[in-house]
Amino acid sequence: MSQKEKIDKKEHLLEVAERVFGELGYEGASTRVLAQEAGVNMAMLNYYFGSKDGLLKAVVERRVSSMKKGFEEIARQDISCQEKLTQILQLYVGRVATSKYLHKIIFREISVVRSGSDLSDYILEVLHGNAQVVQQIIEEGIRNGEFRAVDAEMTVTSIFGTVFYLINSRRLASKMLGMDLFNDQVLQEEMKPRLLAYLKDYIQVYLLTDETEK
Repeated sequence: MSQKEKIDKKEHLLEVAERVFGELGYEGASTRVLAQEAGVNMAMLNYYFGSKDGLLKAVVERRVSSMKKGFEEIARQDISCQEKLTQILQLYVGRVATSKYLHKIIFREISVVRSGSDLSDYILEVLHGNAQVVQQIIEEGIRNGEFRAVDAEMTVTSIFGTVFYLINSRRLASKMLGMDLFNDQVLQEEMKPRLLAYLKDYIQVYLLTDETEK
C-alpha cells in the first residue's frame, strides 16, 4: 500500500468513526461496528490507532487542533478586534455547521468522565485555549477603546454558549427557532447564516463603544 493510500484509508476511518461515535456514543460504537462501517478489519483499525480510545482521540484531535490553529492565526492579524472576532465567528460557526457529529462527541466527553480516559481533559484544555484567544481579543479591544468595558469572561461564555446550546439542545432549539436543526440542509442554509447574523449583531450592539461615550 502506497503512502497516499495509507493516508486516504486513515482519513476514511476517521470520517466514518466521527459519524459512528456521534450517532452511537462511545459505548455503542464497538470496534466491531466501527470496522464494519468503515469496511475494514479490526486489525487495520488497531494498526492505525491502537485502540478505540486512540481512534476517538484522533477523531477529536483532527478537528479541534485545526480550529485552534485557525483561531490563533486570526488573532495574530493586524486588523481591528471587531474584524478578528467576526472572522473567528465565521470559522467557528462554519465548522460547527459542517461537523455536527463532532460536537455531540465533545459534549458527551466533557459531560461524562470515563474511567481511564484522558480525552475529556484534552478536550477541555483545547476548548479553554480557544476561549482564551477570544477573551484576549475582547480584552485588547477594551484596552484600545474599541470595545466597551464589559465582562470579557461572561461575553466569551455567551458567544460559545449560544452555539453550544443550538447544537446540543436541538430538539428544543428546533421548536424555539421554528426550523429542523437535525436536517443538514437546514443547518447549512438557514441556521448558519441566521446564527452568524445574530452573533455579528451581538458584537455590534454589545461590544462596540458608542461614539457618545468617548
